[in-house]
Amino acid sequence: MRVPFGRPGHSSTPSFNIHFLSESAVTIEFGQEIDEITFNRVHQLDELVNRLPFEGFIATVPAYTSLAIFYDTIQVVQAKQLYGLNSFERISNYLIELQQQAIPINEIKKEPIHLPICYEEELGPDLAYVASYHNISTQELIKLHSSTTYKVYMIGFVPGFAYLGGTPSLLETPRKKIPRKQVPAGSVGIAGKQTGIYPLEISGGWQIIGCTPLRLFDINRSSPSLLRAGDEVIFDTIDLREFKRLRRSNES
Repeated sequence: MRVPFGRPGHSSTPSFNIHFLSESAVTIEFGQEIDEITFNRVHQLDELVNRLPFEGFIATVPAYTSLAIFYDTIQVVQAKQLYGLNSFERISNYLIELQQQAIPINEIKKEPIHLPICYEEELGPDLAYVASYHNISTQELIKLHSSTTYKVYMIGFVPGFAYLGGTPSLLETPRKKIPRKQVPAGSVGIAGKQTGIYPLEISGGWQIIGCTPLRLFDINRSSPSLLRAGDEVIFDTIDLREFKRLRRSNES
């Protein structure tokens, strides 16, 4: 089932579509293009739903071009402030009314998060390959990669894995043909147009160019994931000695 999302009484092109995902979830689709405009629309609705939750709301899960909303079906059907024949209709009507309270993007803008990163080759085993692939020096690669502001488009794959948009086009590099069996926690890699940060030691095929000493995911924190969709990230270059010092302090 699909419901176009646009202002009641308006004939303009719908902003997005609402899809039935399950008895306790819907997906809002904004399109197919992965870009800044689409992401901002996803992030804006995510912020709105979390600021003005409905009775029975459980969580939102933003992705590149969509937003999933999970809820308690019984609470939604019984909620007096929601209307409709079933939970899907009630959530759809809630969203149709909610969109009239749009938040300007600059109003929800946050300060960038600075992440220390060490680009030494023992922590970035693919650093030389990526530099060679683009016919630049490793120092040029480091300067390019650390001179931009990234945006977290999505957290997924494993808990806390951050997919970052904003990688300079000159550094776009395909994934490894054969993934590594083990990639250390904190590793920073490139795959296509994206930069990714591994929160845990897992297998993976991204081109690893460095590592952050910070713990990206910690189940003991009130918010286990250090980053969330919508955050802006700036990489601050550190040397190997500082990396080891910070890693020790984060593990204590």
